Amino acid sequence: MKTINSVFFSVAIVIAAFLLANAYIQRTQYKGTIDVTGSGTIDFVSDLIVWSGSFETGNTDMKAAYEELNRQKDVIKNYLLSNGISQEEIVFEAISSGYIYEDKYSPEGKYIGQEQVGYSLTQSLTVSSYNVEKVEYVSREITELLNQGIRFYSYEPRYYYTKLAEVKMELIQKASEDAFQRADNIASNSGTKLGKLVDAKMGVFQITGQNSDEEYSWGGTFNTSSKLKTASITVKQRYSVK
Repeated sequence: MKTINSVFFSVAIVIAAFLLANAYIQRTQYKGTIDVTGSGTIDFVSDLIVWSGSFETGNTDMKAAYEELNRQKDVIKNYLLSNGISQEEIVFEAISSGYIYEDKYSPEGKYIGQEQVGYSLTQSLTVSSYNVEKVEYVSREITELLNQGIRFYSYEPRYYYTKLAEVKMELIQKASEDAFQRADNIASNSGTKLGKLVDAKMGVFQITGQNSDEEYSWGGTFNTSSKLKTASITVKQRYSVK
């Protein structure tokens, strides 16, 4: 019986020694971790422009106001077509209507209220095109319509890029490579060897105008006012070190 107990005791010692040695290897195999943040930026030019404007008219008679608005619509449409904007790129929105009021005063000059004296009609249009330069030119020269008696209000164009998915993929690759290089440099300078990637988190995708002073936001900035844009992203990575 003592012999059997001695055998079990010896085996237990061997197993315990193995477990302790293995635990020591696990503790010393990785001396810690390195946390780094890599960044990537890409400059690009917008390939889609969206430009909007509106025009309006007013008259004491609703039918007359509507006929005048249609006349203006035809003039604007012909102007756009003659300047190279295609029919498919132009969308006229629904007409919105309102009333025209006039302030009323008593013979003594006291304000006594307003009186409806007519109707106002407004219509908006939107041009979406891949020919960015052409629409830019038309949006700047649209004031020529004033010479034809049309009060046209032109809004600032908005610029977009239709290949953002490709930009994001390239940005993630750039940011990941930057993070790896940073981690490798830290490990080399500290006399250790870079191990495996144990965690990675992608930051917020940002788009700003080139050479602008726009600030990044927690939810992500998405610039639409600049044709020339800069996309950026950050990637946080954690590596083990040996």
